[in-house]
Amino acid sequence: MAKLQVAIDLLTTEDAIALATKVAPYVDIIELGTPLIKSEGLSVITAMKSAFPDKMIFADFKTADAGGLEAEMAFKAGADYITILGATGNSTISGAVEAAKKYNRAVVVDTIGVKDRVKRAQEVIALGVEFVELHAGLDEQAEPGYSIQVLIDEASRAGVPVSIAGGVNINNIEAVKNSGATVAVAGAAIYGQEDPAAAAKALKEALA
Repeated sequence: MAKLQVAIDLLTTEDAIALATKVAPYVDIIELGTPLIKSEGLSVITAMKSAFPDKMIFADFKTADAGGLEAEMAFKAGADYITILGATGNSTISGAVEAAKKYNRAVVVDTIGVKDRVKRAQEVIALGVEFVELHAGLDEQAEPGYSIQVLIDEASRAGVPVSIAGGVNINNIEAVKNSGATVAVAGAAIYGQEDPAAAAKALKEALA
């Protein structure tokens, strides 16, 4: 069964933990978004792991250089996953993977900005990353004509473990599941709803 990851794009630790408290029963992975980490620093990772020790904590660093160093920073703070940009060089990804082995944690490669996401996904899996995030960022999603179907089609062709992030919601979650993605990443479809817990529960049930 595909895992459900909530992407928390709030800006304070207090708000992030309040949201996570509501949705934790229904999600497998709690993602601390890049703006949240930039706003609050490494302390938000530690706070979230302390509050939810049984959940996987995903630090969306989007690292582009110094992969080993930044991965070690994230893992020491309590993260289970760190993201490295797929658009960066293999040496940066490999450095992060080495740090992950040291701490028994994992690296996820984020394909935001990558033109051929399927090809890059296949390349970086060979470097030892856990899975690859087929990701359309908020700006790309706002472009005219954007459709998550592109990511769904890519996931079905990739042949390697991937997550889908870029507009996952209750209307397309079944297609995301059927693509073979190992993780479905939902942000606004959870935190933007009047009842985030109910929204997360519905998404989780759809993945079953």
